[in-house]
Amino acid sequence: MSVTLDIKLKKVDKVYHEGEKVTGVIVINTNTDLKHDGITLIMEGYVNLQLSSKNVGILEAFYNSVKPIQLVFVNCEVSGPGRIPAGCTQIPFELPLHPKPNRELYETYHGVFINISYNLKCDIKRSFLSKDLQKSQQFMVQYRPRIADPPRSIQFTISPASLASGGSGAPNFKIHGKFDSSRCSVSSPLTGYLIVEHCAVPIKSIELQLVRVETCGCAEGFSRDATEIQNIQIGDGDIPRNTEIAIYMIFPRLFTCPTLIKVNFKIEFELNIVIIFQDDHLVTENFPIMLTRE
Repeated sequence: MSVTLDIKLKKVDKVYHEGEKVTGVIVINTNTDLKHDGITLIMEGYVNLQLSSKNVGILEAFYNSVKPIQLVFVNCEVSGPGRIPAGCTQIPFELPLHPKPNRELYETYHGVFINISYNLKCDIKRSFLSKDLQKSQQFMVQYRPRIADPPRSIQFTISPASLASGGSGAPNFKIHGKFDSSRCSVSSPLTGYLIVEHCAVPIKSIELQLVRVETCGCAEGFSRDATEIQNIQIGDGDIPRNTEIAIYMIFPRLFTCPTLIKVNFKIEFELNIVIIFQDDHLVTENFPIMLTRE
């Protein structure tokens, strides 16, 4: 007997908002009649948290991983025990997307220590002599766009005196520029410019780095970790002085989300401007930003 099970969503992009109905069909292909003991469809969403081993120790992180936070759970009995005829059978479904009581929905996000995911799981029960059929389908949750706040530009100047390290080992240089807003919509690019006024040594590269800062914890302790999402080179070689260099960065969908500050976890974002000199000495200037859905 050959049997395949699939879940097909009505929306091609698989993106849903709170209050919408997640609709689609369960597709069963079988070359002979299929007897089953019931078909169920479960919709669930979780925030999965993991303590960093470097902060709390390997064994503690293993035994004290933070309990997942369940955001959504809907259990639907699609069919009682019965028989599915040979051929292709499509069973439509429609599940309302609402959070559990005292919970709220967050945007889908795939991080290193924090993951927010939503799934549909179909299970066809069969007799003990046959293996149950199971299929999982991920879908994405997204906030509805809100009215955009006025942009809050960041004017910056980078020099040895401005560096947190005090500029130890750095050559004499000065760079200034602007980010058009410190409050950015995840669906719009980050823009701005940068100008090298002067530098005593040749420059090898200037890079823009997007960083996620994930904080999660439990009674045993909290961990806070910054990890790189993407790195874009905006200047290659010894940049001409007093020339405006454009800053343009698109936020990757699954690895970013609107900034979240909650009791058990935080998801925040930062930008680093990294200047690498010809002798491979590098300096970094950090800028916190807030991501929104506007």
